[in-house]
Amino acid sequence: MEQRVSIITLGVGNLQRSRAFYERLGWKRSMSKAEGIVFFQAGGMALALFPREELARDANLPVDGSGFSRFALAYNARSRDEVDSVPAQAQAAGAKILKPAQDASWGGYSGYFADPDGFLWEVAWNPSFPIASDGTIRLPD
Repeated sequence: MEQRVSIITLGVGNLQRSRAFYERLGWKRSMSKAEGIVFFQAGGMALALFPREELARDANLPVDGSGFSRFALAYNARSRDEVDSVPAQAQAAGAKILKPAQDASWGGYSGYFADPDGFLWEVAWNPSFPIASDGTIRLPD
């Protein structure tokens, strides 16, 4: 696994309220046609806002309680094969697999693991998010 974070996803209580907050701060939305999720380019990485309940469900965790920390770090892979190999590396290092990699409703392939402190990592291959040689991503317009 390369040393990088591609996307920080915040599990929010009200997607429109959170979007408006960041826009009021002067952040400019990327991928404005995406439904059910809000993206902001943040240098070489991205910040995503996603409904808290849906993020928990996507990671196979209960919405309330100690199992869900309300955000997830995302590692975007260059291929489907890398999505399979990274969680295996993480598990060997002490991570817990929460959701084995599978086809995603948005057209990619992803799964989740938790680090030893329970922080969520999504490992995803998204054909719409090209990855530069230095590991950075650029969100499409």
